[in-house]
Amino acid sequence: MGHHQLDSLDYKILKLISGNARIPFLEIARECNVSGAAIHQRVQKLISIGIIKGSEYILDSNKIGFETCAYMGLYLQNPGQFATVLEALKKIPEVVECHYTTGQYDMFIKIYARNNAHLLKIIHTKLQPLGLARTESLISFKEVFKRQPPIEDLEEDDED
Repeated sequence: MGHHQLDSLDYKILKLISGNARIPFLEIARECNVSGAAIHQRVQKLISIGIIKGSEYILDSNKIGFETCAYMGLYLQNPGQFATVLEALKKIPEVVECHYTTGQYDMFIKIYARNNAHLLKIIHTKLQPLGLARTESLISFKEVFKRQPPIEDLEEDDED
């Protein structure tokens, strides 16, 4: 999982598109003082080496009827269950994130539910049958902010 050799133009492109995934290539080209074709080639390179994983529209969960957001720490009965539980979690559409973690939980998931009653139903009918030892839930009242990791040109840091 090493770092790829990126130059200042790559970092500038990443900073611009992480702020707005819909920014036109020509606007990026103007900001970077290069051609639109150069931007297109650079973005394709960043995609091919896996730095850019895609682009997406961000949905407002409340406005589409999912008023409860919960984070759950999962304790597995048996460490050998990871693969089986992971595949089962992928089949639960309300589970939108899953992480292997250090610390007290074996896995940590993010769930969207229509309301608290729907969350309880998901826990009882979809999660408990997975054979978990137990779960711990945290309800998010409101997402205050969410952002991409900072884009820093490491070449500029070397000059300091």
